[in-house]
Amino acid sequence: MSATHDPRALRDAFGAFMTGVTVVTALDAQGRPIGFTANSFTSVSLEPPLLLVCLARRSRNFAAFTGGHGFAVNVLAEDQKELSNRFATHTQDRFAGVAWRAGPHGAPVIEAVAAWFDCTLERVIDAGDHAILLGRVQAFDHGAANGLGYVRGSYFTPRLAEEATRTASAEPQARAVAIATRDDQVLLFEDADGQLRLPAFDIPQGEDATLASRLREATGLPVVVGFVYAVCGHGHTRRIVYRCELGRGTCAHGVFLPPEAIALERVGDEELRGILAQYVSESALLPQLPTRQLE
Repeated sequence: MSATHDPRALRDAFGAFMTGVTVVTALDAQGRPIGFTANSFTSVSLEPPLLLVCLARRSRNFAAFTGGHGFAVNVLAEDQKELSNRFATHTQDRFAGVAWRAGPHGAPVIEAVAAWFDCTLERVIDAGDHAILLGRVQAFDHGAANGLGYVRGSYFTPRLAEEATRTASAEPQARAVAIATRDDQVLLFEDADGQLRLPAFDIPQGEDATLASRLREATGLPVVVGFVYAVCGHGHTRRIVYRCELGRGTCAHGVFLPPEAIALERVGDEELRGILAQYVSESALLPQLPTRQLE
């Protein structure tokens, strides 16, 4: 497939690569902390110690980051989704209420992150509609927390996967729920009374049926089950919510809606309505941009 003629397909292909999530920080010319959420981050070299992160030219802080003396990369812990969302929105003061300190070389270091790297700016490299910030690591530290993950436009965490495994093995009948998408639109089932619901299936222990096969039977579409998005409920109402991707073809049951067009008040299940509302919010905040920057 030619990426030149199909940027949407290229974006989706980039989105299949699982990454961590970081908040990149610096001080502006007035000494005020600035930052943005990004997962276009990678280590480059141990000798010398180098890393890079990509910054969109349209960023409101482009001049400050490319013209400053350095920056910090804060690798978010798996319980810091709220921080990722905050630094991905266009709020006036992203640091309001955020615990941080000046790193050894001056850039803001956020408290309780999985790891941080305080860098001097080694070089700015032109990269189309982005710039690559090449940083030389001057100081760093890390803790025991797992990092926050990101793939196909959504977060994932190792802790949720572990909890889902425990739930599936401990509960005699776990209910699997799908946030199933195609072309960024969400599949919803509509009941006779007009209520909307996410596809959900009881999968008792010992059965060969899986969420993929049940969803394929219901829709007639190819199904790929992805990561665990949430675990909710109690006792026999315990539910594991998965992110799923649906393939091409005519859908036998259900309707596809863009996240922003979903009438959440029509989702009767309060708990799943909250989870779907979270997904809708995150899908607006975290677009799958070509270089995976989340600002």
